[in-house]
Amino acid sequence: MYGAHTDNELRGDYTKAKADFTVEQRDHVYGEADHALWRRLYARQAQLLQSYACREFRDGLARMAAADGVPDLDAVNARLVPASGWRLVAVPGFIPDEQFFRHLAARRFPVTVWLRRPEEFDYLVEPDIFHDFFGHVPMLFDRRFGDYVQRYGEQALRLLPHGALPLLARLYWYTVEFGLIDGDEGLRVYGAGILSSGGETPYAVDSDEPRRLRFELSRCLRTAYRIDSYQKTYFVIRSLAALADVMTRDLSTLVETLQAQPTLSPDRLYDGDEPVPPRGRRLAA
Repeated sequence: MYGAHTDNELRGDYTKAKADFTVEQRDHVYGEADHALWRRLYARQAQLLQSYACREFRDGLARMAAADGVPDLDAVNARLVPASGWRLVAVPGFIPDEQFFRHLAARRFPVTVWLRRPEEFDYLVEPDIFHDFFGHVPMLFDRRFGDYVQRYGEQALRLLPHGALPLLARLYWYTVEFGLIDGDEGLRVYGAGILSSGGETPYAVDSDEPRRLRFELSRCLRTAYRIDSYQKTYFVIRSLAALADVMTRDLSTLVETLQAQPTLSPDRLYDGDEPVPPRGRRLAA
């Protein structure tokens, strides 16, 4: 949701946005072609993710009951709020970083209202409602993951005035958007950027091409990422509880230290890295 991720003209209609950049979803009209496109997107990803997404995502997806068309966010909130305390708010598209963090800190998740065009079925530059909703919302039904995202928002608000946005963006990117988990089901996906992509889902878990590294906070904060291709590196957590624990400490001192250190490339290994093999395979000795 960071506005700095694209140089293209933003597609959303911001004319009716409130001071917090929220809009009324009912002001955005979805036609039958939109609902049909949603059903195609949903059917492809839902089938694919049964063998790739983590259990918590699959459970959340089932609770959303959103396979038949573009969802009504208020209807989903009726189930989401009691489950985890999170609420979905409609936004036109990318919103300013500070306001984005304020929403997260208050357990409000911004969801873009517009849907991609049919020719963008496999790829689009800005996140649309399918990416935001299908990719992110199922995980918000899990309170541990929800706690992590809220704490991230709280810390980001404190650190943003100190020039920490590049590090904060990397942490969000490599966890909330492109995170992998190695739990009792083996290597699985929990990151929304992967889960909403038909191509990157199997690539992230099965391919020999990318690097998968055991999550280490400092390494993650320092590592650059790609916005124009599949990721070169993924970080693998051991559990959602461990991820949530990362945000229970004050990151101010660590961030200040890392700001003085060089950015790491996603294209190579560094001393101390702990590689994780593709699913079903072991790393060569």
